[in-house]
Amino acid sequence: MKHTLAAGALLLASVLSSTAMAERNYISIVGSSTVYPFSTVVAERFGKSTGFRTPKVESTGSGGGLKLFCSGVGDATPDITNASRQIKKSEVELCAKNGVKDIVEVTIGFDGIVFAHSAAVENVQLSLKDIFLALAKVVPGKDGALIENPYQTWKQVNPALPNTPIKVLGPPPTSGTRDAFVELAMEGGCSQFESIEALKKTDKDKYKAVCHGLREDGGYVEAGENDNLIVQKLAASPDYFGIFGYSFLEENQDKVQGAIIDGVKPTFDNISDGKYPISRSLFFYVKKAHVGVIPGIEEYLAEFVSKRAIGEDGYLADKGMIPMAESRRKQVEADTKALKTL
Repeated sequence: MKHTLAAGALLLASVLSSTAMAERNYISIVGSSTVYPFSTVVAERFGKSTGFRTPKVESTGSGGGLKLFCSGVGDATPDITNASRQIKKSEVELCAKNGVKDIVEVTIGFDGIVFAHSAAVENVQLSLKDIFLALAKVVPGKDGALIENPYQTWKQVNPALPNTPIKVLGPPPTSGTRDAFVELAMEGGCSQFESIEALKKTDKDKYKAVCHGLREDGGYVEAGENDNLIVQKLAASPDYFGIFGYSFLEENQDKVQGAIIDGVKPTFDNISDGKYPISRSLFFYVKKAHVGVIPGIEEYLAEFVSKRAIGEDGYLADKGMIPMAESRRKQVEADTKALKTL
């Protein structure tokens, strides 16, 4: 009897969930602040050129978006989440725990993470090692032992740099931009110290904590998920630096410029060629259970992965998206159309 009641309750819950989802007649998208402007452009074009409603796109950060996405299946949960990094194993497990078992991963292009400053001052040249020493929570002392970061100015980090206070505005822990920045920039500089690199073999957890740990004494300032706000602050404060995706640099070249990293400028060509050291892939994830229930998802996906959107001469390239090779894009298009899951 108990089993019958339980089965009946599950069936009712399923019907109610399906009915509720059917009542929502627009696509709900959350996630990465970096992917947000690209997703918004596609959503607006999709809304204007089809009979479907314009999708609702919210900027919550990659981590925040995946948390919402993995919270379950149904009307109260998003259909798609944008991400400026790949989904983590722990997030896939959270999704599965909450009934989100069929996830479609879509790669949409590449992006560079810019270490930017005001366009009103001379362009600064930094190395990954400089960035690590300026922003790490702990750094090697004179004897190689790890100490709390003592550096207060850029000149203390490297005599060739300006004698200005270290003040960097960057994303919070929920951001995929931050995840990629600590992995590519911080660890890239950190690994150049032999004493720290040796930790990789003996204590991987400590190595990661050292290389990915950002200082909390005011040198690094969490500035939220609003990259436009960081741009405004940099324009008003010439000594500050800010961390955000290349597309925001592209849109605001009259206000800010990207620092030269390890001798390479953050340009469209340098990122697409892989020369710029702080670059990454961009993604979004789709809840397959919502396809065919929420109207327009398949059509939205087709628009996003089309040649006219993410191709080498697509409209998202005009917005700062770094496109993949056409052969790769065609494979992504085929996999997306087939709703290929992880």
